[in-house]
Amino acid sequence: MKLRTHTAIAIGLILAMAQAGAAQTGAGDSAQTSTEFPTPGTDDPIANEGIIEDNAIDALERMSAFLMSANTMEITSHSSTDVVTENGQRIELEGTTNYKVRKPNGFVIDYSSDIKSRRFLYDGTNFTVYSPKLGFYATAPAPPTIKETLNAIYDNFGIALPLEDLFRWGDEESAERIQALQSAYEVGPATIDGVLTTHYAFREDEVDWQIWIQDGERPFPRKLVIVDRTDPAMPTYSARLTWSMNPTLADADFTFVPGPDAKQIQLATYQGTGE
Repeated sequence: MKLRTHTAIAIGLILAMAQAGAAQTGAGDSAQTSTEFPTPGTDDPIANEGIIEDNAIDALERMSAFLMSANTMEITSHSSTDVVTENGQRIELEGTTNYKVRKPNGFVIDYSSDIKSRRFLYDGTNFTVYSPKLGFYATAPAPPTIKETLNAIYDNFGIALPLEDLFRWGDEESAERIQALQSAYEVGPATIDGVLTTHYAFREDEVDWQIWIQDGERPFPRKLVIVDRTDPAMPTYSARLTWSMNPTLADADFTFVPGPDAKQIQLATYQGTGE
């Protein structure tokens, strides 16, 4: 489970807080205002290891409640992922992922890089993975909800989707994750792709992660960075995100229609390690 967690952990924590956030902070609360960096001689916000700031937790809860209010979403992620070679060298790989999501039972994910491309579809009944460059696809029956499908395809086939926890609205594990945080604090204001955001930093047992949340009444996460501290090379995942809230999506968007030359294969059963 370690790799799966490290590639999705931050957004999963954010979106998992809807139930806790609804009890404490409404989606319509006033906008979080950015704080300025301190003047010389005051505390350095970048040296706050071990500090749990309420405003950092509140920002996640407010963002979660906002994203939870959507019935459909379209997200584009421009990401870089470190791959560590056997001799410890870090290689950075770039990729673009487009997501279309429909609660509670539909998603299509298109990932593209110079090395590979994949399409993942879930229509409420079946899950399909397709390799356009290779011309192969595989389909398996799926449970009736996104959350159940994410769990099933990982448990049965070892498939963890890119930033899959974007789809985990209201996960019951959120309270435990909050309690496990070792630090959570506001770093300061930042402009990401021309958008004013507030930058937050968090530490868990095995990962450090940062999130840049858009200021104002639409608190989208605009940037995400995750560092794996279990590896001495400290591999990093980074993504810049753009969002469309409640776009019109049709059933056809989530339906896989194989091309005339596509060949169907069977998904291999996953033999987990027990982690």
